[in-house]
Amino acid sequence: MFTALRSTASPTLPMDLFGAIQALKRELNAVILAHYYQEADIQDIADYIGDSLGLSRQAAQTDADVIVFAGVHFMAETAKILNPTKQVLLPDLAAGCSLADSCPPREFAAFKAAHPDHLVISYINCTAEIKALSDIICTSSNAVAIVQQIPAEQPIIFAPDRNLGRYVAAETGRDLVLWEGACMVHENFSEQKIVELQVRHPEAEVIAHPECEEALLRHAQFIGSTTALLKYSAQSPSQAFIVATEPGVIHQMQKRSPGKKFIPAPPMNSCACNECPYMRLNTLEKIYLCMRDRTPEIVLPAALGTAALRPLQRMLEMSA
Repeated sequence: MFTALRSTASPTLPMDLFGAIQALKRELNAVILAHYYQEADIQDIADYIGDSLGLSRQAAQTDADVIVFAGVHFMAETAKILNPTKQVLLPDLAAGCSLADSCPPREFAAFKAAHPDHLVISYINCTAEIKALSDIICTSSNAVAIVQQIPAEQPIIFAPDRNLGRYVAAETGRDLVLWEGACMVHENFSEQKIVELQVRHPEAEVIAHPECEEALLRHAQFIGSTTALLKYSAQSPSQAFIVATEPGVIHQMQKRSPGKKFIPAPPMNSCACNECPYMRLNTLEKIYLCMRDRTPEIVLPAALGTAALRPLQRMLEMSA
């Protein structure tokens, strides 16, 4: 778990946060990168909204001096790895990731050592330490394509998400050695409640992220990354969708297809567990404060950043 740095400056906020943030962007030569799972106001103020692959590409290409990352810790770390000389700000350092937390570096290093002939492909939803232990990084957008580029005789460890790993194994026909990690949001969708929704909304297609459990994916008419789900919902002739991923993406789905109906897949209980609590730690107010105060800042040891950069570069090269 990450500890948020608290500003000692006055917490007084301007009346027009949108205008104040725009002014700070110009003053700092800053860019705001936001994941689809952020709240609507943050998506609307961002310079770029995307999934992990798109955000990595934007981070690698930006000419901004300051990168403000509206996402979670591993995403901001990735931006820093790709831009070691730039300042990378994260509105709340406590915005971690349950999937990244499920793969402790020391335990994973031992797991890797037990499979010395295996190539390590790690999902980008992991810490810088896990990236440094990997040969290639992937995202849900390109995981299948990257595995398909590896010679069939080369054994592979896939980490840290077991559900994405099972999906990739099924799509590629490869026998992957999986690390048993998972995302608490994508594992918490209720198969029973989705079936009930299908009965009540027979016109709706189920679209799902491959981080969901295998049983739930069997009900999906389309499976894809966050960006793929967004594109599919806009292009499909269907007028209603049950969306089995973090519901933050529905804001963009509604903007692209205002006449269509989007139903967030329900969790197993009555809580808001289909929302990522880490993603929702970021707020418009925290974005303003982190830009005003230039903190919290992501800082990585140079050796760790260099080691983690190589597998990220391989991903970008293999995804061209």
